[in-house]
Amino acid sequence: MKKFKLFSILSLLFVLNVASMCSNDDNSNSTANPTPVVNTVTSGTWRITLYDDNGVNETNNYSNYIFTFNSNGVLTASNSTSYNGTWSVTTSTSNDDNPDNDLDFNIAFVAPAPNSFTDDLTDDWEIVSYTATKIELIDVSGGNGGTDYLTFEKN
Repeated sequence: MKKFKLFSILSLLFVLNVASMCSNDDNSNSTANPTPVVNTVTSGTWRITLYDDNGVNETNNYSNYIFTFNSNGVLTASNSTSYNGTWSVTTSTSNDDNPDNDLDFNIAFVAPAPNSFTDDLTDDWEIVSYTATKIELIDVSGGNGGTDYLTFEKN
């Protein structure tokens, strides 16, 4: 009788433990809302305070540019040279398990002709975090597996 009782208790504990590990990992029904990020980024101008290209800090290449994210989806990076493109914030299509990565910050420069400035920033970045004055992004490359970090701070 004691063996049966002990076996029953252990079985119950096992079932409860397994049940507690189950969760709904389906991110296709994400409830992430891009509106707060859109409202934040369209308020004022921004600068890049970090651009780490696969472990190489290239922030200085972008530090003198002022970025304007217009509400119509137009992006401008201005210094002595201006670069124009588009931007958007969309619900992520990836199936990762990190709830902080439910939104993509999409950047695509179109003019002037593509170069290292525009190629480095053009991507669908995952939003790591954002506040009213700072947006931290990450991109893990599908090709070489490198990781890039991009941080915008409000001027």
